[in-house]
Amino acid sequence: MRELGVEEIGLFYLGESFLCTWLADAIEFAKHECGYPYVFLTTNGSLATPARLRPIFAAGLDSLKFSFNYADEDQFEKIAKVKGHIFGRMVENIRSARAVRDAVHRETGHRCGLYASYIEYDGAQGERMHKALERIRDCVDQIYALPLYNQANLVTEGEEKQGWKPTAGNRGRVGALRDPLPCWAVFTEGHITWDGKLSACCFDHDGRFHMGDLTTEPFLEAWNSEQFQALRAAHLGRDVGGTPCAKCVAYQ
Repeated sequence: MRELGVEEIGLFYLGESFLCTWLADAIEFAKHECGYPYVFLTTNGSLATPARLRPIFAAGLDSLKFSFNYADEDQFEKIAKVKGHIFGRMVENIRSARAVRDAVHRETGHRCGLYASYIEYDGAQGERMHKALERIRDCVDQIYALPLYNQANLVTEGEEKQGWKPTAGNRGRVGALRDPLPCWAVFTEGHITWDGKLSACCFDHDGRFHMGDLTTEPFLEAWNSEQFQALRAAHLGRDVGGTPCAKCVAYQ
């Protein structure tokens, strides 16, 4: 992919990136062996302890983004279905990240950007989120808001019961939202699964967005496969009925 001109690579896809015990080695390889100008990660922060952060910063990571999507332990447990006490650990790790990043910067000269994203809710939930953000605001370089994505029809029943309505499609950041059709991601992003499939969607949890198999065909061949081209054509025509994107709330 680097030889084809790909300049940015994110070493995560669904799931939690810090579950990978050899994450620092992967960053080192992508940055220094492959030569990617920009290597980035997203994490919820629960496993991003100072001991884990130091080697990934030293390996050359360019961007680390924390997904900060719930206001407190109770909400984290009820909506995300994760043990509530992990929320406190997540906040503690985010608060520690800047000091570790700055120490590595002084030692190596390389500086990784630190970011946090949150879901822009309205009403009481919006107020709770903005209050929670004050716990981490001074520890990252930038905080930005995202809409509540439908996530290819994966928004949980718990979220819907709260009265939180997902936005249409993958529209980017709040303040710079794109039209849901055509979806920009199918033209600019490739997502590679753990077993080497090229997927068209960042929310492909069940394989319906698979566009090629990189264990048997080159990346460019899969990127330009008939099924991928047909999906892009459907997006350009603003009619994705009958495609893997049809389940997304944007197209109901």
